[in-house]
Amino acid sequence: MADSEKLPQVLESLLKKRKNNQELRAKRAKAALENKKRQKQKRRLIFKRAEKYVKEYRIKERDEIRLSREAKKHNNFYVPAEPKLAFVMRIRGINGVHPKPRKVMQLFRLRQINNGVFVKLNKATINMLRIAEPYISWGYPNLKSVRELIYKRGYGKLDGRRVPLTDNAIIEKKLGQYGIICMEDLIHEIFTVGPNFKKASNFLWYFKLNTPNGGWRKKNNHYIDGGDFGCREDKINALLKRMI
Repeated sequence: MADSEKLPQVLESLLKKRKNNQELRAKRAKAALENKKRQKQKRRLIFKRAEKYVKEYRIKERDEIRLSREAKKHNNFYVPAEPKLAFVMRIRGINGVHPKPRKVMQLFRLRQINNGVFVKLNKATINMLRIAEPYISWGYPNLKSVRELIYKRGYGKLDGRRVPLTDNAIIEKKLGQYGIICMEDLIHEIFTVGPNFKKASNFLWYFKLNTPNGGWRKKNNHYIDGGDFGCREDKINALLKRMI
């Protein structure tokens, strides 16, 4: 009778399996809690950085207005600093392109019509832009244009693939070592042409834009002569608005 009332024995391997599963669940729960804490801290950091950048942009804008007014008050002229950033886009195809401008456009990653990239302006890049001028249109983008391009048309380069920027983790994975962990960091680095501009610009896939609403005017003429190619300075922002 006593033998028949004995409880069935549990196999040792099953007990070990249960114990391991419990430990694994506990580890996962702990890791999830730590990850949640880290994400919360990161969100706070991103928010603080975004606030700091907004403040910086506003101060810069106010300084420009103040200096301009002071110069006007003293019957003088205020000459703003030379722009450091340009947005370059290709407006013409491949037919009859001389090897030199073709090579320049290849270096700028402008392989198709309506492709665009951010370029740091210096003596070398300005000379390159002059070589390829009949095939490109370029100018100086403002903060609004930079932000809209990256948020609406921005793609990253990850392991040679074109990846949509849907998560800050993608940016952090590639540019975290340079202190760029979110979209606002990326926009700030591009707009201010920071020390890691080259890394940030190379991370961004070239922009694929639409043909502007209302079409081009005359691609074979310079912008100054009522055409489209060449430097259009800050007027590039109106064009980008029609292309994004």
